[in-house]
Amino acid sequence: MPDYKHIGFQVADKVATITLQREDLNVLNIAMMEEINDALASLDSGGDLKALVIKATGKAFSAGVDVSEHTDDLVEKMIAVFHRMFRLLDGFQCPTVSFVHGAALGGGCELACFCDMVIAAAGVKFGQPEIKVGVFPPVAAAEFPHYGHLKPMFELLLTGDVIKAEEARTIGLVSRIFPREEFAKDCEQWLARLTGNSAAILRLTKKAMRAGLGKPFGKAISEVEQIYLKEMMATKDAHEGLSAFMEKRSPKWED
Repeated sequence: MPDYKHIGFQVADKVATITLQREDLNVLNIAMMEEINDALASLDSGGDLKALVIKATGKAFSAGVDVSEHTDDLVEKMIAVFHRMFRLLDGFQCPTVSFVHGAALGGGCELACFCDMVIAAAGVKFGQPEIKVGVFPPVAAAEFPHYGHLKPMFELLLTGDVIKAEEARTIGLVSRIFPREEFAKDCEQWLARLTGNSAAILRLTKKAMRAGLGKPFGKAISEVEQIYLKEMMATKDAHEGLSAFMEKRSPKWED
């Protein structure tokens, strides 16, 4: 694995893990985001990976993008590098999950919540305070309205208020909350439940869910049933899983 300065990166047991580790607040500067992009681009999410995990060390998950690089001479590069993270994540076939142990603010909130699933420690803070300094968060503006509750998303972005994980869950930004005291252990156990499933079926389930987003049911179900019949039923793991159920044994996935 490359020797990065601002992040940790490893692939083990079919899980890729990116760990934000820039000082205590994990402020995202251009150099750090370029490292994240390099790590993301190196992964084959259509292979045997079962998950991508993004987590952090330090006090915060991430306090956001480095404001000192939001200058006329750097802003275009900063935005291009920042948004490349999300373009790469958007193309990931395997599930993506963030483990948020501390505050996720600004660009850090966008990075955490863009993942397919967001596991947060009780009471940690989420927020998009950009409007308080005269700008808006582009990724949150483009993506958060799709997460279920439009009016709270308007409030989040337009007031710049910071909310706790419990409220973030009610508006669709957080999947699950674990106690702070056992957070790392609970995340590990939760991840084991996810990765106990077939890599191929994880990818196809994610593909099916995304295929139906924003479409009328008739069109969505037509696309999803083709994924089911033409792609999923063509895998060995689909047949293995069904056979194992009938035979009352644990499945042995191809991966």
